[in-house]
Amino acid sequence: MAENVQDKVVLEKRRKTELVLSNIYNLPSMSEIMLEVSKLLDNPNTNTALLSKKIGKDPGLATKILSIANSPLYGLPRKVSTIDFAILIIGYQDIKNIVIALSMIESFKNKSDKYLEQKEFWLHSLLCGNASKRIAEDLGYRFGGEAFVTGLLHDLGVPVMHKYFHTPFLEIYNRVINNVYCLDAEKEILGYTHQEMGKFLTNKWNLPSHLCDSINNHHHPSLATENQVLAAIVHLADYMTQKFNIGAFYWDKNYKLDEGILEILKFKGMDELEKFISNYGTLFEEEIKTIKV
Repeated sequence: MAENVQDKVVLEKRRKTELVLSNIYNLPSMSEIMLEVSKLLDNPNTNTALLSKKIGKDPGLATKILSIANSPLYGLPRKVSTIDFAILIIGYQDIKNIVIALSMIESFKNKSDKYLEQKEFWLHSLLCGNASKRIAEDLGYRFGGEAFVTGLLHDLGVPVMHKYFHTPFLEIYNRVINNVYCLDAEKEILGYTHQEMGKFLTNKWNLPSHLCDSINNHHHPSLATENQVLAAIVHLADYMTQKFNIGAFYWDKNYKLDEGILEILKFKGMDELEKFISNYGTLFEEEIKTIKV
């Protein structure tokens, strides 16, 4: 009986949270420059010079693209010093993915405060994006670009909570810093997790459904229904930030490894997985030095 009452309370909180999300009519859209870049990338007649000129009009966007291109984890074979070369070596489709993902992160930025430091969030997100791409490629999968975008956006729901649900966010924050698992704290206060908010928003921005599903299950990739491999790769990248304590995000305190990734990613056991993870320690150390915020 008590359990039924508790379930009803959570469902009511969930209903109210969904109502707020649904009423965000003015869902942030791309900046004018990013929108123009995206349109150029959809045009088969676009050339590198035109695209480079347009990206160059947004110094922040240009800097972030070069930072990503020169990331040790992103794994390009040589230093990239110009936007023209970045476009040529990364390719139009991955540049488009990067622009869309960066636009989403930028759109939901709120002022930093002691509860959510934007620099810390950006470092964690970019590290997870770059690590997800590298892990996917090291394991022989050909969706490094999608892995990057999913890793970059995996925690998008956290700044959304901070911006649109600020008072409940403070309650969740107090639980998280006192060692309550973030998903449990979010469900208790809002009836909704940051994973679900990330899925809601990426759906609204018309990202592919398997990316949205992976964002929705990055803490528990075994529950993913569309691409468990992608969800497992992002989960592993996220876990590595905590294990190495490099680019770690306090929201992920008490991060629990979903051991289902052993089967999903075809590891023979924990020993093989731990050996695989150990190869990334130095790369993470190098990576954190190159990220520009």
